[in-house]
Amino acid sequence: MSVFTPVTPEQITQWLGGYAVGRLSELRGIEAGVQNSNFFVTTTLGRYVLTLFESVPRAELPFYLHLMAHLARHGLPVPAPIATRDNDYLGTLAGRPAVMVARLAGRSEMSPTVAHCERLGAMLAGLHLAGVSYGRRQENSRGPAWRERTADTVRPQLPPGDRALLDAELIVQRGLDSVELPQGTIHADLFRDNVLWDGEHVGGVIDFYFACSDSLLLDVAVTVNDWCGRADGSLDAARARAFLLAYHADRPFTRAEREAWPTMLRRAALRFWLSRLEDFHRPREGEMVLVKNPDEFREILRARIAQPHAVPLP
Repeated sequence: MSVFTPVTPEQITQWLGGYAVGRLSELRGIEAGVQNSNFFVTTTLGRYVLTLFESVPRAELPFYLHLMAHLARHGLPVPAPIATRDNDYLGTLAGRPAVMVARLAGRSEMSPTVAHCERLGAMLAGLHLAGVSYGRRQENSRGPAWRERTADTVRPQLPPGDRALLDAELIVQRGLDSVELPQGTIHADLFRDNVLWDGEHVGGVIDFYFACSDSLLLDVAVTVNDWCGRADGSLDAARARAFLLAYHADRPFTRAEREAWPTMLRRAALRFWLSRLEDFHRPREGEMVLVKNPDEFREILRARIAQPHAVPLP
């Protein structure tokens, strides 16, 4: 979402010539986020989001784009990609792979309530169930090999206490083989700023560019860590219970998932601690680049270690 690659109205006007969406009315860069260059594009016929991919290999992009189209066809509020006049989703703009998707209604809720978490739990279960019939697969680029490689990269920059925490957690995570857990297509980045609320309802689930094939429980853990967390990193019991029971009502947790849950919460925290450490110590150049504080997920990891959490049963 940060703008690494600027584009001009003249470039967008030429780009829009390949679509049947009208003429450019407004172009605005989106400042939040850390991975891609995003812009709000308003035309005479509608409102869209344009994304230029900064680091994702072009060959991987059809997985994300066809996934969004698949979920939209199943009635989920996701940004459907817009096809060109030649019926392609993916193009090139300013030397980057680029796509335009429908802009959804609503805004992010950064102070979620129990009701928000309950609705989102049901939404994530629906996303997972719809993903069962999605035929494409893509390995999680932030999986075990990435964890080990990134840990080796950031370890020299860490103070002794953080280094010890990292090394101890890596040992724990090597002991959890998630292959035997229910697998499917996951969002993998369902943070508060990636959900739009239209009143009391979920108006949109956005930013699918970390989506992959992995354990469904990992997706639940990533989401719970953010949506149900307090400022000190601990979990709000009421929000977590509401989320998990709503999810379980539509896609019941298996016994193996319930047993793996405390460690999976730690895995989700470790994943974002590592990625933020990597962004902090190896920042990329860009016009508007947001680098998030890695300490937040260090504290979440510490909290999950100190107070293991169980999946509530109805």
